[in-house]
Amino acid sequence: MSTPETPGPDKPSTRVSGEPVEPPPGGGSEPTRPTPAPPRNARRPWVFVGGLLALLLVLFEGIPWLRNVLTTVSTDDAFVSGHVTFVAARVPGQVMRVLVDDNNRVRVGDLLVQLDKEPYQVQVNIAQAAVDSAQADLVVAEAQARGIEGQARSLRFNLDHAIEDVDNQVSLLRSRVAALDSEKAALARAQSDYDRSAKLHPSGAASAEELEHRRQALRSAEAELEAAMQGVYQIRASLGLPPRPPTGDDLAQVPPDLDQTFSKVREAQAKLIQTMAELGVAISFDKSPKQMIADFYARDAQGDINRILAQILKGAPAIAQAGAKLSAAQRNLDQANLNLRYTDVFAEIDGVITRREVNPGNNIVAGQGLMAVRSLTDIWVDANFKETQLAGLRIGQPADLYVDMYGKREVFKGRVSGFTMGTGSTLALLPPENATGNFVKVVQRLPVRIDLVDYDPDKTPLFIGLSVRPYVRVRATPTGPDAGKVLQLRPAQPGPEPSAPSTGR
Repeated sequence: MSTPETPGPDKPSTRVSGEPVEPPPGGGSEPTRPTPAPPRNARRPWVFVGGLLALLLVLFEGIPWLRNVLTTVSTDDAFVSGHVTFVAARVPGQVMRVLVDDNNRVRVGDLLVQLDKEPYQVQVNIAQAAVDSAQADLVVAEAQARGIEGQARSLRFNLDHAIEDVDNQVSLLRSRVAALDSEKAALARAQSDYDRSAKLHPSGAASAEELEHRRQALRSAEAELEAAMQGVYQIRASLGLPPRPPTGDDLAQVPPDLDQTFSKVREAQAKLIQTMAELGVAISFDKSPKQMIADFYARDAQGDINRILAQILKGAPAIAQAGAKLSAAQRNLDQANLNLRYTDVFAEIDGVITRREVNPGNNIVAGQGLMAVRSLTDIWVDANFKETQLAGLRIGQPADLYVDMYGKREVFKGRVSGFTMGTGSTLALLPPENATGNFVKVVQRLPVRIDLVDYDPDKTPLFIGLSVRPYVRVRATPTGPDAGKVLQLRPAQPGPEPSAPSTGR
């Protein structure tokens, strides 16, 4: 690069085109020497600094972008989703008060709507009266059952008395038979005396008076024997036995089980069975009294009749029927109280009121929707990833969520929790039919659920439907339930819970 020559005294001054020539001082005609231009090498440091800054800026912005491209999967087709609970009336009635409006925040147990309570209070009073009546009927049934219990005790003793009477009659029969044998001996002696006197009378050894006396004694012995015989026959007949035994001449012969088969004993047993049947105890008529009593006492290990009868009274038909009526009346009362409590409609979840469709004075029916409550905590992100992005996605992978509402100043943390079993097109109301022959391949999208982690709705609330751009870190180690899987495992089923009495709020 050539530099301009400095004019000397012997050379004419030259000037660079475009450079002004100042006149010499003092008004001389000799022009002033021009200022030399800065060298071009002096500008290079600034260009170098500027290029370096640009390179640093590119690296600052490009490295994170490149890292995100290599380690994350993202989509702009993602939105905030959440649960919505529709508030409905459980009973019909007229609305008296509505205590909330759209966009009001509520918590579990907050009163939302009140219905007219008076008709349901009347039903409660009616059901309470039915319960009182059923309780009185139960008291009457218990009193009647106790009366039947006393009657059963009495019949039990009557049965014992009937058996004892049979045993006494058998003893009396044996005594009469013994007396009959004595009368037979007396008759034989009287007959012998008479025969001896009759033989001695012709020879004068026995007087006619003595013979007559012997004859009267014989007749008297015969009469007494006949009377004793009839007494034995009477006792045998009273015991239901034939006057003469079918075999042998032993008039004292009786069946060994006569005290169990005698008619009066069986009658007492039948009355006892009938009374016990009224207490709900079924006894077979084929059983003997002794067997029946033995089975009855076998109901208790110690054979305590009081405990046996107390247990029987609990299952007496009259008491059971009265108890069932009382239980039904109590259930009706519980239902009436439940309907009365249903006149107050409470919030079942924490959230915000939306779509209020009820006003005071409206008449509503059971099941009619009144409003909706959208949860602020049970929300998630539905990200519709392309099917070409799903190969590296797994449950448990972390995700950074950027919501358009907050921009980049707020990053929400999330976790992949599951995949929808079908693409958006197949789950549509009218799924496409590709078997027509006019097929154009379209990349499908699969909804992937991303749960929020450490989300605080009081600080940065998210609203249903907001646009989200998720960045799922596919190179990170999955954590949490079902980590590293594509399908969630079947959750454990809870065991049966003990029933608890219903309580109102």
